[in-house]
Amino acid sequence: MTTWIQYQLNGEKSFGQLSGGWIQPHTGTLFENPQAAGQLVKLAEVEILAPCQPQKFLGLWNNFYARATAEGWDIPPEPLYFSKVSSSYLAHGQSIVRPQNYQGSIFFEAELGVVIAKSCYQIREDQAEEYIFGYTCVNDVTAKEILQRDPSFPQWTRAKGFNSFGVFGPQIVSGIRSHDLVIQALLDGEVKQQYPVSDMIFKPEQLVALLSQYMTLLPGDVIACGTGLGACAMEHGQTIEVNIDGVGRLINTMQG
Repeated sequence: MTTWIQYQLNGEKSFGQLSGGWIQPHTGTLFENPQAAGQLVKLAEVEILAPCQPQKFLGLWNNFYARATAEGWDIPPEPLYFSKVSSSYLAHGQSIVRPQNYQGSIFFEAELGVVIAKSCYQIREDQAEEYIFGYTCVNDVTAKEILQRDPSFPQWTRAKGFNSFGVFGPQIVSGIRSHDLVIQALLDGEVKQQYPVSDMIFKPEQLVALLSQYMTLLPGDVIACGTGLGACAMEHGQTIEVNIDGVGRLINTMQG
């Protein structure tokens, strides 16, 4: 298992491997032969950044059997997905900010994120593992009341694309088995969501293969695998934590 993190120290951005509260800086790029270089850096002394900069951030809807059953949804025959825009990305520790022109409810959704390792297009499922760099925590934030505001056009991009609504990090962990993971969300310390990856309709490898049929997935792209039961609204001042043992703890506060 290897943990990668991007950070800023003394005004300079860098990345490296994290272990036991220390970062080993690396040179090059995260997805192309990174090389260890320089002295260890204390995690406590750096500003944590988003662990990568996806060109595409794709999110799944209706991808868990338990939630589909509870909501009365049909099991989809293929992945149902939307896209978040790059200006929505937010790192661990930063504030989720309510848009000034929206006063409705804002929901969190704790999710597992798949990070792509290298370019792939129309690959098979049995090839997908070699194209997965690792996994990260995702909070798919949604302006709930915008989604169906216009009955003729569900507004997924708008509802999920405000600045600070694409939260992920604080790290990417590679070399782990995703099927055994459990995703948990805590709002002000109270568990609101807890569900297993094993309940997914389309597992991570399937998602990579199937989504690659429609578009070229690029290094650093993120696929958020959808959420289970229990997502709910956040209020001003509340802290939301996405916790996935073996992957990390993504903590942010709601502002406004």
